[in-house]
Amino acid sequence: MTTNALAPHSGTAALLLNGVDKEQQKDQYSRISTFTAWLDKRGASWHTPNLAAYRDWLMGDERMAQDRHSREWKPAAALSASSAAAHLASVRGRYNALLNDNDARQRLYDLVIDQDGSAADRKAFVDETIERLKNDVAPNKSRVKVITEQDVADAKHTRLTLDQANMLLESPLNDRLNTSLQAHRDTALIALMLCTGIREMELCALDVSDLRQTFGGALALHVRKGKGSKARLIPYGGMDWCLIYVDKWLRMAGITEGAVFRGFSNGGQGFRRDSSRLTVRAVQDILNRYPISRAEGVVYVNPHDLRRTYARRLYDAGVDMVAIQQNLGHADSKTTQGYIGTLDADQRKPPSVFRPPHMSRF
Repeated sequence: MTTNALAPHSGTAALLLNGVDKEQQKDQYSRISTFTAWLDKRGASWHTPNLAAYRDWLMGDERMAQDRHSREWKPAAALSASSAAAHLASVRGRYNALLNDNDARQRLYDLVIDQDGSAADRKAFVDETIERLKNDVAPNKSRVKVITEQDVADAKHTRLTLDQANMLLESPLNDRLNTSLQAHRDTALIALMLCTGIREMELCALDVSDLRQTFGGALALHVRKGKGSKARLIPYGGMDWCLIYVDKWLRMAGITEGAVFRGFSNGGQGFRRDSSRLTVRAVQDILNRYPISRAEGVVYVNPHDLRRTYARRLYDAGVDMVAIQQNLGHADSKTTQGYIGTLDADQRKPPSVFRPPHMSRF
């Protein structure tokens, strides 16, 4: 009778993160990295996922998170039900891909400690392990009850007012630690995101030639690499003033072609004159340098906050919902409605659409 068992060390992070792009799939990469770190802490491997226990850890008091700057793992607040569900969905997605991959099956064969058992015994053992894996990652084994909210509190998402947007735009030039080159790059970056609502991934992919395209005779920004491999054109309209900031940055940096936004060298005195683009993480790090003051205190703005600001400000200005959806590159109008956010009481008060037939009797 064979005594097959799986070796405990199996390159969990390398296996689960293989094929996940750190820059283009940052949310998925972060979620799976957190999961592999949790497995390592437990001394477990990828073939013993126990997603029910992972769910409880994500939503419990012992959760850890990696600090964006130091990269150290530190105590963190428990995740909400929706965030925990998103984490679990990413992990399940990777496992479902692995379970349909012959390389993963071969890896299980390679991990069998007792190589003296018969081929049939080894196959039976690997088949059983895969079956148990399928059961372990099944959604019904680690359900998360998520309450759908019709209205989302303002505190959950940041949508800048005009004054707050201006404050953010002025921050790079007011920061005495910035070199002139840094200040103008960061101002151009913030202005372009506020005025077009593009994602950070799309911003990083921009070339100089994308800045001035036309759409129906109007000046427009060309997004060549949008989400889901979709390209689109975004008319600047009355917000083409952002190009003044972008042009100033390009002149100062001497950039005439290639990547619009690049990293710096020599303490911000120079920049990478090759085609090295900013990464999506670098964009978030740049925004983190310029917190703004709100009623609830100091707030650190992220790229999606600028997309939400763009959507809401356009909606308040009377721009059609479909136009906003197309500019943002959303496939579903419900997503756009989420970016616009909850309308205030005055905007939600209905007009008098009924006229009671008995009114004349009173």
